[in-house]
Amino acid sequence: MGEAKRRKTTLGETYGQEKETRILPWLPITKKQAELFVSWTSRGAWIGIILMVVAWATIRFIGPAFGWWQLAS
Repeated sequence: MGEAKRRKTTLGETYGQEKETRILPWLPITKKQAELFVSWTSRGAWIGIILMVVAWATIRFIGPAFGWWQLAS
């Protein structure tokens, strides 16, 4: 019996399916979960940067231009 056939009989239903690999053996986080975490946190960081720029522009330029408040100099 060849190696592939032996492996197929040993693994049964899970043969050919990719096993979720963990980052570290003792840490229950898979590589796919880590990639999703990085993409979500990167997206969140960009959203935060954009909101900060909008708030700064509003406080520095838009508010005083419409007479909502005055900046102390």
